[in-house]
Amino acid sequence: MPRWSPDAALRLEAAAMDLFERQGFAATTIPQIAEAAGLTTRTFFRHFADKRDVLFLRDREFPDAVGDVMTSVPLEDSGPAAVRAGLAAACRGLEAWRRPIARRRTIVHSEPALHERELLQRHHLARAIDASLRARGIDVPQTRTLAAVAVMCFDLAMQKWLDGPDDLLLEECVASVWSEVRDCLDG
Repeated sequence: MPRWSPDAALRLEAAAMDLFERQGFAATTIPQIAEAAGLTTRTFFRHFADKRDVLFLRDREFPDAVGDVMTSVPLEDSGPAAVRAGLAAACRGLEAWRRPIARRRTIVHSEPALHERELLQRHHLARAIDASLRARGIDVPQTRTLAAVAVMCFDLAMQKWLDGPDDLLLEECVASVWSEVRDCLDG
């Protein structure tokens, strides 16, 4: 097996996803992933702490991306407007990732042991939104509420997008869910 491969992480990720889909997350071992990728177990551990990391590697950057976009929204915009703008911009960056996101979501939802890690990702997104809103000078109770609502809306929109037709845009789903939540609260 090669000692060094510039695409090792991507090969390991692809092999892991295929194995998780075929035989389940719990039944898949790290040596199986490494072998399927044509790499060593040692190489696996250079890139990932454990097999859960393969599923959640890309999620680390998303909260920061949303927070960064929110800081670029004009300060005169309200907290809700900043949150919607941040989520909308982040959604545009995810459109090309529909298939991998759907695959990952199916695996995560089929394995109870992974639910905690997914909840942690939502918590990180809420913290990034909260911090961005605080930096705008918005009161803490409102920042926490907006962050929680934003994460809930994003999660509902993600499911709507993945369940919908191929031409449905994630950004449209976020706007739709945001309106539905607002109507429920006002009604």
